[in-house]
Order: sequence, then C-alpha cells, then structure tokens
Amino acid sequence: MPWPTALTYLLDSVRYSTLASYSWEQPRLLLLVPLVPLLFALRWVLARRRRSRLGVAFVAGQLPRDWTTLLRFMPDVVLALSLSFGIVALARPQRTDERVVQNGEGIDILLVLDVSSSMELQDLRPNRLEAAKRVARQFVDGRRGDRIGLVVFAGDAYSLAPLTTDYDLLRDDLQSLRLGMIPNDGTAIGTALGVATNRLRDSRSRTKVCILISDGENTAGSLDPLTAAQLAHAYGLKIYTIGLGQDGTVPYGTDEQGRPRYVETRLDETTMRQLAQAGEGRFFRATDNAGLRQIFTQINQYEKSEIKQTRYRNTQDYYRLYLYWCVGLWLLWLALKNTFLTNALED
Repeated sequence: MPWPTALTYLLDSVRYSTLASYSWEQPRLLLLVPLVPLLFALRWVLARRRRSRLGVAFVAGQLPRDWTTLLRFMPDVVLALSLSFGIVALARPQRTDERVVQNGEGIDILLVLDVSSSMELQDLRPNRLEAAKRVARQFVDGRRGDRIGLVVFAGDAYSLAPLTTDYDLLRDDLQSLRLGMIPNDGTAIGTALGVATNRLRDSRSRTKVCILISDGENTAGSLDPLTAAQLAHAYGLKIYTIGLGQDGTVPYGTDEQGRPRYVETRLDETTMRQLAQAGEGRFFRATDNAGLRQIFTQINQYEKSEIKQTRYRNTQDYYRLYLYWCVGLWLLWLALKNTFLTNALED
C-alpha cells in the first residue's frame, strides 16, 4: 500500500464517525480510556510530594514565559495516546455483515371480504366492515413468507389485490375498503368463491387457503355457493368461512333525532358450514370483536408456513489498526525520552 494511502487510512481510523461505526467485543474496556489522564495526574502528585527542593535565588522581577516550555509535556501526551489506543485495540473494534437467507415455502392465502351494505351494522365496533378490516390487517402482520391476496364482493366480486408478499401494499388495499365501493349491492358468495378459485387455481403452492368473511346469505350472482366451493376444492383450495354478527335485532346508525335505529338480520349459517365442509376447512361464528380476533388467531395457528431462516455473519476485526497506533506512539515516546524534552531530574 503506498504511504499516502496508508496515511489517509490511519487518519481516517481516528475520526469520530469511524469509531462510532464499530461494534465492540469488550465495550467495558473503553471505560478505562478516561482514566489514562488520571494516571499522569496521580504520578504528578506523588512526584511533587517526594521531590527534593533546592532553594535558588533569582533576581527581582518575573521570568519571561515562552510557548516552547509546553513542549516538555509532549512525551507524556504521546504516552497517554499510546495507552489509549492500546485500550481501544483491547476492546476489539469490529464490523459485522449479517445476511439472512430464507429457506422453505410459504402458502398462498386469499382473503375474500364482504363489503355489502349490511356490513355497516354495528353489533361489531365500530361496524362489521371496520372490525373485519382491523383484524385482517393484524392477520397479515403475523404472516411471514406467504403470498396473500384480496377479493371483495357485494352484488359482484372483484380481485382487488393479487397474491403478493408486499404486505405494505396489501395493508393499503385493506385500509381503502369502504361501504358502497361496489355499486351493485347484495351478497354474491358463489361469485366471490369463483373469483378466488380463478385466482388460486394456477398457484403452485403446496397449500392454498381461502378465508371467506361475510355476514349474510347468498342473494346475488349466478353461481351457486356450494357448487363454487366444490369447484374450489377440486383445484386444491381449503376454505375457512367466518360468519359475522348476531342474529336478530342489531343497531344500525341513528335516525333524524339522533336515536339509535335497529334492523333485523340473519346469517345463513347452514350454507356457510356447508361451504367450509366442502372445502375441508372450518366454519367460525364471530358475534363480537374479541371473537373475531380469536378466530383469526386460530386460523393463523392452523396454517403454518415452513420457513427457515439461516443467518450468515461475517465479522471483521479492526484492532490491528489501533495496535499499530499504540506501538508507533510508544516508539515515538521512547525516542522523545532521549531528547531535551525530558527532564532527567523528574525521571
């Protein structure tokens, strides 16, 4: 290495930004660096007590001061720096390059979510749709390495998000869901399962899961839900169905005077169970927010991805650089000991 490059490299090693970029094998040793000046202060105190005094008469007046008298402190400064760099070397400055490699295969999951007008009912807080969106986002946050897509339906069904591992994009799509986003109102469960099957049928994943979330009975679409479920199962889809809300009278906004309104609602639980059975999955009923969260927790446990992480760590030591500083300054100190800068009487 040419000496200008080596000099630049050495000077760069003592910059604060360089020292701050290290991780340390023995960071507690760095606490000894502030004690180095105390060693010299202690030596000065002990030497002052033991020093013999010789009375010398000077002429009247003040002796002139010269900046060159400060040079007598240079050997001590050089020795202090040498000791400090030695401590830094003992602390083992390092930089670690960590690489994570994922091995294994995730699964493909499609969330099929009802956005019909009945999802505005408030037996789940603040309403059924917002409760489902919140828990779906938490479900997405808990997955690693899986491809997840989103299908929404009311009177019609649309694929809103393709199968993806871009969970930030998926969370944005979930956040954008709103009542009335599909003009044709109703509950086309069969059509939604058909769209989900079309999205997952070409998937090469070992496990393909469809999670259907709805609060009503099939009232729209031209495809029978049970037929759609059987078709989905033929393509290897496992179907979980989640029925939202309570049967009977539930709150639904307020009237002109601000008083709560109530409507009658009913979930076609029989059909939802049949769909889950046809898809070799399970049916769940969620009548409140806590129940809905528990259902997604169970599904999260049932469908596990076999993802293994292998970590490769490459650690590089930099203590030799500071050991060179230590030895070089120590040799300089030995050289200065043999010059006029050292007071032989004090040593």
